[in-house]
Amino acid sequence: MAQTPVWFMRQAGRSLPEYRAVRAEIPMLEACRTPELIFEITMQPVRRHGVDAAILFSDIVVPLAAAGVDVDIRPGVGPVVAKPVVALEDVAAIRSLHADDVRFVADAVGMLVRDLGATPLIGFAGAPFTLASYLIEGGPSRTHARTKALMYGAPDVWHALCSRLAEITLEFLRVQAAAGVSVVQLFDSWAGALSEADYRRFVLPHSAAVLGGMSAEFPELPRIHFGVGTGELLVAMGEAGADVVGVDWRTPLDVATARLGPGRAVQGNLDPCVLLAPWPVVEAEVRRVLHEGSAAPGHVFNLGHGVLPETDPDVLTRVVSLVHDVSARL
Repeated sequence: MAQTPVWFMRQAGRSLPEYRAVRAEIPMLEACRTPELIFEITMQPVRRHGVDAAILFSDIVVPLAAAGVDVDIRPGVGPVVAKPVVALEDVAAIRSLHADDVRFVADAVGMLVRDLGATPLIGFAGAPFTLASYLIEGGPSRTHARTKALMYGAPDVWHALCSRLAEITLEFLRVQAAAGVSVVQLFDSWAGALSEADYRRFVLPHSAAVLGGMSAEFPELPRIHFGVGTGELLVAMGEAGADVVGVDWRTPLDVATARLGPGRAVQGNLDPCVLLAPWPVVEAEVRRVLHEGSAAPGHVFNLGHGVLPETDPDVLTRVVSLVHDVSARL
């Protein structure tokens, strides 16, 4: 039987000493705008771990900054927006994204595709809800209180903002696809803050505009949709237009598969914290995830969220080998 493919969200990042070395003294957004750095950082985990896919090194706010939003990524904090969105005039100030605004991404993808050969390159973007949350809150939030207040209290502003963000996200993915990525993933990191009813009313149409746009223009390009804490949203997220639905560690993959039905593969879902445990624990959990994933029509082994900075890279390498060995015998 074919091996289960494996890659890790945030596989290129702070867990790797070579990443910390190349990023020393270089701000995050500057690194994300430099094709040579994008290339090098994207390739690092492929060289070290032997993963089955590279994930484009970037950040979900890169297209926002390219569209003129005053946003910075502060170490230890995350994205910080200088002027949060509160009214329609703030939405109107966010201009459309054009391919030339992110030419550095296209250049980097071209370099990577040539070097990777048969290894797939995954492109990605942030989903409208998660981007909207940063723009409304002004930065990361545990409660998303301002986001929900605007969503409920000013739905005209909300839908105008998410429509603009869907356009920006679609163009960002379009650039990556035209340059040669093999797969795209739409990250909706904070969608788990919503009920299913609110997701369907306020979010689903905008995520569907992105994924549906990609399907119409690049019908052969697989689409992955991922969020955190989205166990109750999996069906709706699948309906947004994903071929593969990412599942965090809270929902077993066989349970997720039963909810999603026979038409969609799953991605996930080892708890990133497990990688900090002794190896026998890691091995047992990897085997469990592979067993549960075998219930799906397709399974991409991954974590239930991103690699933690304190993770030992050697453990990730061992997990890749274990996934290949075990899945080949399932």
